[in-house]
Amino acid sequence: MKMKTAFKLAPKQSRRLPTEYFVLANVRFEGQVVGYLAGRPILETATDGHGLRYRFVGVAPRNAAGGPDVQSLRKGEWIVQPGLVYASIEDTLESRAA
Repeated sequence: MKMKTAFKLAPKQSRRLPTEYFVLANVRFEGQVVGYLAGRPILETATDGHGLRYRFVGVAPRNAAGGPDVQSLRKGEWIVQPGLVYASIEDTLESRAA
């Protein structure tokens, strides 16, 4: 016996988030070289246009479509092109103090 219900299933929602929401722009790099990506140096800190500082924490993993996987970012982490991940220094200090 097939049951009828008044509820309709919602269409499958895309979990894809616009990458632009997670990318820092107008960044100045400072500090020592901590590595290289595609032959270009990675500097240890970045400062955005508002003067907020970030430290390099890794390379962004890729999603199935080949773009940066923004869902893998932790709180306070941002993408800096060409796919580097920098974390807010203020968020890092707060989490260490807790």
